[in-house]
Amino acid sequence: MGSQPAQIPTSFGHELRACLRCRLVKTYDQFRESGCENCPFFKMDEDHERVVDCTTPNFTGLISVMDPTRSWAARWLRIARYVPGCYTLAVSEALPEDLQNLCEDEHIPYAPPKRI
Repeated sequence: MGSQPAQIPTSFGHELRACLRCRLVKTYDQFRESGCENCPFFKMDEDHERVVDCTTPNFTGLISVMDPTRSWAARWLRIARYVPGCYTLAVSEALPEDLQNLCEDEHIPYAPPKRI
């Protein structure tokens, strides 16, 4: 992915959402305005209903990554190839099946969350 950083959340309240594929965290409005910098093929900025389908407010933890390629934490969380930004440690929901198929069609890897 690119090295241009993702938007930093403008609020840290209940309006935060995490991308179900890459775990990038932004507000609902930020996803609606500019989509997900790591997952542009979801086209959240063009189809606002996709924001609800591709993101979740249910996530655990938050980490800010400034230089993903040099961060051991980013490598451990498997986000080292993503843009700098704020990420969740884990999401609790899986991407809907039609969007999983979209990832497969685009040859984009998707790993569903681990069940504990």
